[in-house]
Amino acid sequence: MLKNLTLSLKTDILKFIMRKSSHSLLDAIGNTPIAKVSFKTKAKVFAKLEYLNPGGSVKDRPALFMIEKAEKNGLLKSGGTIVEASSGNQGIAIAMIGAIKGYKVIITVSEKISEEKIKTLKAYGAKVVICPATNFIEDSRSYHSQAIAIHKRTPNSFMPNQYFNVLNPKAHYTTTGPEIWRQTKGKITHYFAAAGTSGTISGIGKFLKKKNPKIKVIAVDVNTSFHATDGHPKSYKMEGIGIDFKTPCLDESVIDEFISVSDKQGLGMLKIMAKKYGFLVGTSAGAVSYAVQNYLPKLKKGDVAVMIFGDSGRAYLSKNYY
Repeated sequence: MLKNLTLSLKTDILKFIMRKSSHSLLDAIGNTPIAKVSFKTKAKVFAKLEYLNPGGSVKDRPALFMIEKAEKNGLLKSGGTIVEASSGNQGIAIAMIGAIKGYKVIITVSEKISEEKIKTLKAYGAKVVICPATNFIEDSRSYHSQAIAIHKRTPNSFMPNQYFNVLNPKAHYTTTGPEIWRQTKGKITHYFAAAGTSGTISGIGKFLKKKNPKIKVIAVDVNTSFHATDGHPKSYKMEGIGIDFKTPCLDESVIDEFISVSDKQGLGMLKIMAKKYGFLVGTSAGAVSYAVQNYLPKLKKGDVAVMIFGDSGRAYLSKNYY
């Protein structure tokens, strides 16, 4: 009997291993953990560790969502090329997915992005086009305008266009929002995220508001962005954050408050998060951490706050922020 039980157990384990090993790397996207951040507050503050996605950032989610929708709708075909404008992370996600699915990938980036991101893009086999940093996305020299031009002249190509594609927030409404709700057992009271394309803040915010309209949704922006300055932006150093254009991805109806953070504040928080709390995070998470830390006096016992840590500080080590 014991022999039969042992044989049965071995069989079950083998089946489990075979089932897990048959999964694609893409199946590992999502279901990232939340971790408590020990800020001094009576409330509970958690960070959702999106840098634990296989591509290293929150952008794995919308990138996969957009690409698979394009495949389903016949917009992206075998042997095709994916062209995208990115501050780095969306491009990295697309490059990873393109490598798995067999697509050529061309990513346009601003010259301000980190050396690590450029090297990561190239490591996945993507072609990288570096463009001048501009204040307006409509500028013909901008990385977004250059991506559109490349897409138009490249046969059998597809551009996800994360900045204006409403599938961006829908990806987070479909995946990240429900995860946060489950992980907090529906007790979340405050949600914080950096706003760049605005897909993360809007998609998750919409889902959470649908579950409980009393949840506070707080967007963290750069103090010199297009949105923060009412259309008079100035350059800034932080990456993956900053509402620099009008976009259908931004749903202000689900956002209760915008908090603007400067380079000095957001980048200055990076050392604190790493050396005091053990979180080596990227620049957008630095800004979000700063916003949350200054929001703490408004939180009370019983509140549950969740903030998005979009990527890791490992992507910015060459910048010497830490």
